[in-house]
Amino acid sequence: MKALVVDDSRVMRRILKGILQPLGFEVEEADDGEKALETIRSGGGVDVVLADWNMPVMSGLELVHALKSDPIHSNVPILMVTSESSLDQIDEAFCAGINEYIMKPFDAEAIKTKLQMIGVLA
Repeated sequence: MKALVVDDSRVMRRILKGILQPLGFEVEEADDGEKALETIRSGGGVDVVLADWNMPVMSGLELVHALKSDPIHSNVPILMVTSESSLDQIDEAFCAGINEYIMKPFDAEAIKTKLQMIGVLA
């Protein structure tokens, strides 16, 4: 399985990679939504995207809109991993098409549970 971790923080990408690899994921990284789209569209299909909300160039929410409007990639599961905690933002993310939402800080078990909830892990 392949996961794409999208976050402008190198530390956060490293933390998520450290959680995902022991779960059996090959992990690709991007530091903004635009690079994530390039990775996905270049034929490097992914099984799940874990995206931060606040990033330069293209935000996580803009990435969600771009993926969900693309017929080829609209079914890719998306887990929003962010510090945004307002109910309005959570609602906006779900309306845009994410599959699950987790707020920072989190632990490995919480990520695993969310991936199970969206059907990416057994």
